[in-house]
Parts: sequence; C-alpha cells; structure tokens
Amino acid sequence: MNFKPIIAFFRAVDSYVSSGLFEVTDGLRRAWLAYSSFLLRFRITGLKRVIVDLADDAATFAMVFAIGIIALALPTLKETDDIWNAGRQYAVTFTDANGEIIGKRGILQDDAIPLDEIPPHLVKAVLATEDVRFFHHFGVDVLGTMRAMVANAQAQGVVQGGSTLTQQLAKNLFLSPERSLRRKVHEAFLALWIEARLTKAEILKMYLDRTYMGGGTYGMEAAAQFYFGKSVRDVNLAEAAVLAGLFKAPSSYAPHVNLDAARERAGVVMGRMLDVGYITQGELLEATRNPAQVVKHNNFASPDYFLDWAYKETLDIIEKQGLTDDYVVEVKTTIDLDMQKAAAEEIDRMLTTEGPRYNASQAALVSMTPKGAVKAIIGGRNYEESQFNRATDALRQPGSSFKPFVYAAALLEGFTPETPIVDGPITIGNWSPRNYSGGYAGRTNLINALTRSYNTVPVRLMTQIGRKKIIDTAHLVGVQSKLASIPSLPLGVNEMTVLDITRGYATFAAGGKLSQPHTVVEIRRASGELIYSRARNEPASPQVIPETVAADMNRMMGQVVTAGTARNADLGYTPAAGKTGTTQSYRDAWFVGFTAKYVTGVWFGNDDYSPTNRATGGSLPAKTWKAFMLRADRAKAPMSLVGLPATQQHAAFLEENRNLLENVGGEEIQLASAQTDDESAVGEPTSGQSRDDAVIRVLRDMFTLFKKEDQKVRIVRPSNQARPAKQASTSDGVRVITPGLFGNFQQKRNFNLHQRRNNHRER
Repeated sequence: MNFKPIIAFFRAVDSYVSSGLFEVTDGLRRAWLAYSSFLLRFRITGLKRVIVDLADDAATFAMVFAIGIIALALPTLKETDDIWNAGRQYAVTFTDANGEIIGKRGILQDDAIPLDEIPPHLVKAVLATEDVRFFHHFGVDVLGTMRAMVANAQAQGVVQGGSTLTQQLAKNLFLSPERSLRRKVHEAFLALWIEARLTKAEILKMYLDRTYMGGGTYGMEAAAQFYFGKSVRDVNLAEAAVLAGLFKAPSSYAPHVNLDAARERAGVVMGRMLDVGYITQGELLEATRNPAQVVKHNNFASPDYFLDWAYKETLDIIEKQGLTDDYVVEVKTTIDLDMQKAAAEEIDRMLTTEGPRYNASQAALVSMTPKGAVKAIIGGRNYEESQFNRATDALRQPGSSFKPFVYAAALLEGFTPETPIVDGPITIGNWSPRNYSGGYAGRTNLINALTRSYNTVPVRLMTQIGRKKIIDTAHLVGVQSKLASIPSLPLGVNEMTVLDITRGYATFAAGGKLSQPHTVVEIRRASGELIYSRARNEPASPQVIPETVAADMNRMMGQVVTAGTARNADLGYTPAAGKTGTTQSYRDAWFVGFTAKYVTGVWFGNDDYSPTNRATGGSLPAKTWKAFMLRADRAKAPMSLVGLPATQQHAAFLEENRNLLENVGGEEIQLASAQTDDESAVGEPTSGQSRDDAVIRVLRDMFTLFKKEDQKVRIVRPSNQARPAKQASTSDGVRVITPGLFGNFQQKRNFNLHQRRNNHRER
C-alpha cells in the first residue's frame, strides 16, 4: 500500500497549524506593543495619578454596590397582569332586599371617589404631613432624606422620616412592615419603578385609597364614612386634618378610640399646612374653634353567621364569574331580618328554658325558600363566644332525618307509599338493626314505616334497591356530603351539615326541582353598576326527580307531622311535612321540615359530642321549628304543598285561632292535639314517653282506628305546672292539656326503661 499521499496530507496540516499559531501570537505581541505606546501618551504621575486611581476604585465599588442593590430588589419585581392588586383584600357591603345595610365583611374600603372630587384642603393636608415635595421628586427625595438624617442625628433619635409618599405606597402594596435594610432597599427601588409606570395623580389617588386609616378602614372615603358619617367630598378642614393625621399612627390617633389625641394630631397637621403656605392663619383659627366631631355607631344585632356564609358565597361568585378586578362591592342578599331575629330568639329561648333539662348547650338553624333563597342562619348560641358556624360547617350524624332519601330512592325504583313491607328482624353480616322501641310491627307499608320511624324498614329497602341507589338519590336532590356505602347508611350515620340536609328537603318542597341554597341576589360596584345578578347569570333549577315522587314524599312526611314522631311541629293552619332524627346515645337531635313557603332545619346537641339527656328530634328541634315557623309566616294563610293540599280544616283552624297565631313571639305555642311529652310513638318518641310491649301497641293502634278524623283542636299556652301533663277530653270533644295525676310515677318508670335499653341501638 502506498502511504506517501497520507504522509503528505499530515505534513500540510502541520504546516498550516504551525504558521497559523505563529501569526496569531505575533499579531497579539504587536497589538500589545501598539497599545502600550498609545497609553504612554496619557501617562500621569504624582497627585493626578492618585486622584485617577481613587476615582477608578470608587467606580468599581459603586458598580459592585449597584449590582448588589439590583440583586436584592429584583425578587420583588415579578410583574404580573394585576400586580397593583396583589394580596389586596375585598371590601363587601351587604344589604337586605330593601337596600338597607345589614353588615360588612372583608375590609372597609371605597375607591370610587375620583381624585378631582376630593377636597383640595384634604390633599394639601396629606402632602404637608407626608411629602411636601411629592410633585418635584422622582420617587426618592434625596434632599428630604438628607434633611431627615441631619435632623435625626441632631435629636439623637427619629424625629423625621425620609420616605416619600411613593415609597410608602410601595410598602403598602408590595412589602411587609418589617424594619430592615433589605426592605428599605426594596422600598426605594420600587418607588422608582412605580414612578416610571404611573403618573403623579395616579400615585396620589392609589395612596389615598389603599392606606390603612384605623377602625378597619382603608382609604379616605371609607374613613370619612366611618368616623364622620359623610363622604370624603364633604369633609371640612378640621376633619381633613384628622384624616391626614392618621397616616403616622392610625391605631393611636383613631378618633373613635382617642378623640383628644386625634384633635391634637390634627393641630400639628394644620400647623404644618400653615408653615408651607397651604392655609392662612384665619383658616387655622376657624378650624381650631370648630374641631372635628365623630359620629357614634349604633350597636345592632348583626346577622353574623349569615354574613359569614354570604361572604364565602360572594368570593366564590367573584371567582366563578371572573369579577376579580372588583375589590369594593355591594351585595344584595336574600335575608329576612325579622326571620333572622326570630330564629335567634327562639334558639336562645329554647336553650335557656329547656336546654339545661336536656343537657343541650348548642343549636343551629337554617331556613330558606323551596327554591333556595336563604332567609336565616343561626350557627350557634352566641357569635361573640364562638364564630364557628354549626349550621354550615359542623358535620353531625342526621340519624332518622336521613330516611326520606332512602324512601325517595325506593319510590324512584317503583315503590309506592302504600307498598306493603315487613318490619321485622334483619341481619347484614354481624349487624342487626333494631327499632327504637325494641319491638317490631310486622306487616306494614312504607308511609306507616316512615311515620313511625321504623329502623328495619329502610334497611330492608336498601337490601332490595342497593346502597348506590340511595347515595345517588341523596346527591340527586342536592346533598353534597360524602356518603359512605356501609350497612347502616339508611339510618343516617354519615355526617352532614344542617345546610346540606335542609337543601335536600327543599327539593321535595319544590316539587322535585333542585333547590340551590344562595344568599346573593345582586353584586354591584361601589359606583352602583350591576356586575352580577342571580336571575341573569345563573341557570334555572332542573327537575331532578318527578313531581309525582316529590308529591308522594311530601304526603309521607306530612303524616310524620300530623300522626308520627313530629307532632310537636304541627302548625295546624297550613300543611307541613318533615322528619325527626336522633342519633346514637342522644348526641344529636334534628328536625327538618317545610311548608309551601319555607324549609327549615334545626339541630340541637353539644360541641364536645357528649350525649344529651334523651333529647330527641321530636322534642327540642320540633318545638323550636314550630315556634320559629309561626313567627316566620307573618301572612298566616293556608298554602298547598305538592302532594299536601290545603283543606277546609286548615282554614277553619286558622279562623278559630287567628288572634293567637298572629301574635306569637317569644313564647311556646302548643297544639292541644299535638304529641306531648307523655304521648307515645313507636319509632322515635319524644322525651318521657311510655314504650309498652308490642302486643299493647298493636291493640292501641287498633283502637285508634275508630278515632274521629274531624276532632276539634285548640291552641293552649303551657302552664307553669311542675308535674307533666296528660290529655283529657271535654264534653264538646275538644282535647285540652291538664295536669297529670300520675306524671311523676310515669316519668320515673320511663327513665328506668331507658336505663335498661341498649344504648348502641340504631335510631
């Protein structure tokens, strides 16, 4: 093989590389010599060289320092589409249907006043005290900072601040209140950044709107309304000086806290205005003679639990509707203040008068229309003591009040209220549910099983239709709680909130149309512009179950009120339906019921889950529900429910008792024919009822078949008798309540029976 061409190639490459390196190094050498010759022309010695070297070193250190500042400041400048509102809170004012303010949530703020409508003396008061050179610097006032440093050094303390108005705005918008060199660097850098992006007028307007002014207010308009009861447009010089004085220390100079200190600070502000030529001596004298007066705030019973839930709903709507650019809004709500007041009073009255007897310390209530317009929310006995909302956030077992969803699932599968079924022993695995009474009724039907609140029947229905069908039906009618697929599902062992279960019942009251609980009707900007309307922005409620099924359910739950475990809730003058609930060891007592106008859920219990003293759904909750509903329905007119038509009997009852019904309030109203504490019901009795053996119950039920359906009733007020009551009949067939001769003996017997019962039975 001939290698000569290959050897010649490598020799050529070596020649090119060698010559190239030589030319590069020679060129660099000649360039360095030329540069050195050039610099010789500028060679300096002596003092000039010292000055140049010092200037060079200073420039080097300045560059390093500048790079350090940028490194510290740049992390705060991650600009977004809405950097000016980063971290900003919402200011929401709530009103009732008539536009009357009922409360506020978030911060107190109003940025709807244009800068040109703010009085000049207020603007001058702010500039005189905060930044008199505001319109002459570029964000950082070098002269002002140096002057402040000299004054502070002379006084050996902080007597003047060097921050400009722009720097203070930067701190309010983007920085924390910490005192550190890093924050001061951020503040100065951000001030320059703000000045490059906003005009002086925009900076001033944002400062006047966003600064904290004490009393929970932000901005001049909110502060003027809070302290003086007027718009910032109408403040005089003395009031303007008070407002301007708040910037230094709002908590110390807030006039509603310390009026003397606020006026003293206002005098300093006006003195500063006089020094810089913003006001005359005469104006100062006039303002001093007529100091600012602070308005007194009326203390009224604010519907706080309602407002808390309405605020959450408002924020959800703002997010859902993309209204995140509006931070100051006015919300019209669904509240009925009379109903809210009645609910609070009835809850408090029941806890005060009967709570100790039943060892129940807390209660919750939600009332709404069948379409979901929430009228009242009581989340606990005392908002000042506990802000936790037991109506919307507390998860408790509903007990038998869950059973209507089981029966609704059965009706959707083809069952009817009259479908025969057996109330008898049933076992799933090693679990055997029993009725509250301990016995069984044998052959019955669905409507009677719900009326008597039998436990085995809904469990037997579950074995026939499946657990998934029950869970799906509950969710279909509006229940949102997570429901576990367990054998005891039909007996209400899954935890729910009062609002959640009331929502499900409201769908029945609405004839099968999904009820959607809501408190927000409209949202407007501070200027009054409508930005959200429920009627315009929300879809109509869908029909989730057939109206015939809802009618059957209402008829069945109507029997619970008139002939079952909830007779303490019978209103008499209008059809009503509902279901009681009592959980294991009497920890929770429920009643959820409705008329054609309102759906109301009531819960009683204890926060620590300790048992009550045998409080059942037919006792405290049913009585509270009735007392509240009598006050809520101010019209007092019979109204038909789907499946429960108003009859002539309702009208006759109303006519006979109109005066009493129209003047209820603050006291217990009891129907003479309603179930009292010594009456019995098989499924879920009220406190103190007798529970005989199964044979006696069957015989008693047989004889009740001959009871007259048109028996007259009248309302009677409870007496102050210490002994329990029993029923007696007068010669005209009207039943009334009279003191029982053997009440104490019967009560003791019932207590002993209770003690012998198994506390772990499902109810």
